[in-house]
Amino acid sequence: MTVGTVVQRLHLWAGVVLGIQVFLWMLSGVVMSWYHIDLVRGERSAFSALPPELEARSYASPGGVIAQTDGALEVTLLHFLGQPAYEVEGVSGAVLFDASTGEKLSPLSEDVVRKVAEADYVGDGTIKSLTLMDNPPAEYEGRRPVWRADFNDVLNTRLYISPGAGRVISRRNNVWRLYDFFWMLHIMDYADREDFNNPIVKAFSAGGLFFAMTGLVMLVTSRGRRQIVSDVKWVLRGGRRQGGGEQK
Repeated sequence: MTVGTVVQRLHLWAGVVLGIQVFLWMLSGVVMSWYHIDLVRGERSAFSALPPELEARSYASPGGVIAQTDGALEVTLLHFLGQPAYEVEGVSGAVLFDASTGEKLSPLSEDVVRKVAEADYVGDGTIKSLTLMDNPPAEYEGRRPVWRADFNDVLNTRLYISPGAGRVISRRNNVWRLYDFFWMLHIMDYADREDFNNPIVKAFSAGGLFFAMTGLVMLVTSRGRRQIVSDVKWVLRGGRRQGGGEQK
């Protein structure tokens, strides 16, 4: 077996393997471009409005809520379900307090979490289940436990809500699940689906370089050179072969 034959076979099989992945790249690119990112992230069914202004009045002492939170790092005065509240960020996550009385609100009850979910959602569905999860599915990667509110709309919208801060942490739906699958195929990270520099991508990048190099080797072989010279002569003759006939 000659060197040229070996190079041709390597080039052929590299093209087959790379061609499959290129097809997956194109297919996943089409799917991901088909759906607007707002729909994927569930933002089209999320209520959006500027928060109301806080009243200039006396509130409970921030020192009191800090004292009730282990490793308090930050205190924020905000509105929670229409009422002023302190959100204290601690080593174990955020905790809510009533800003008028200093009473601790966290962890939030099921009724309060339901109100949070209903206030955030603006779609056509209603809550069909509300569950506090210690081991949520892989589509959620935040702190645990977490509340999940499932809606009975067409997209099966799911809201993941912090039991401490009462914030909607993640929004998921069936479009997100489809998008996430093709995103995995696109970046070739079949575990965490977030690493652009994983070994598989590096291997296929090196494979693409190998494919190009073997193609160049084939191009400069005697047969390749003859074909190039023949094509150049054909162009210089205005697209006519020797004998006056046009190339078909």
